[in-house]
Amino acid sequence: MDVSSQYRKAWEGFWSATSDTPGEAIWDSDPSLTSVPHTELLLPYADAALPVVDLGCGNGTQTRYLSTVFARALGVDLSHAAIGHARRADTAGVAEFAQLDLVDADAVRDLSRRIGDTNVYMRAVIHQSEPEARPAVAAAVAALLGARGRAFVVELTPASKELLQKASEALGGPPGKLRRVIEHGLKPADASEEEVRELLLGAGLTVLASGDTALAQTEHLADGTRIDLPARWFVLAAAS
Repeated sequence: MDVSSQYRKAWEGFWSATSDTPGEAIWDSDPSLTSVPHTELLLPYADAALPVVDLGCGNGTQTRYLSTVFARALGVDLSHAAIGHARRADTAGVAEFAQLDLVDADAVRDLSRRIGDTNVYMRAVIHQSEPEARPAVAAAVAALLGARGRAFVVELTPASKELLQKASEALGGPPGKLRRVIEHGLKPADASEEEVRELLLGAGLTVLASGDTALAQTEHLADGTRIDLPARWFVLAAAS
């Protein structure tokens, strides 16, 4: 199974039109607001001596931080253009980056064989994936963990979709960074909380911890308020 050509084209188009400027993508927030607190939630359950794979790494901002915490950090993304951004930004060479289609089960298994049991970080990937591809995305998490790895998965909730809709309908239209997401045909917050949980459990994962959070964005509402999107996080292991 592969993602549709339209979905692949949408992400290639988005990242090809994005500069290397940090924060230009609406979700490219500073690690202090994202992977730092997320890692603090994961580490009580995870072995930092294992590698970590950042699924849907984009331009690698979070992957580079993860490399300071785990023995090895690999960022993967569907978009070749995103991987180009990530490699250019990693001037110190602290992480590794590779193109990967998460719904390509053979490619995921090949990565698992090469890297062994690994921790996984996945921020807001299921909710924007095509509905028919979401089970495969969840299965990729389970396949990579093996027996010893642990995952931190965080996904937007429907409340995020309402907030983004409100921002889009404001006087003057959506803020510029949100407008770019819409123009490229990307669909944020397109999965329910129930669906996300069912997908994770259906993939053979067990929930070790979970909670509510908000994903800080690099865009603001017309009144200057930063857009923080409601989300739900999970720490996961492969079911025994």
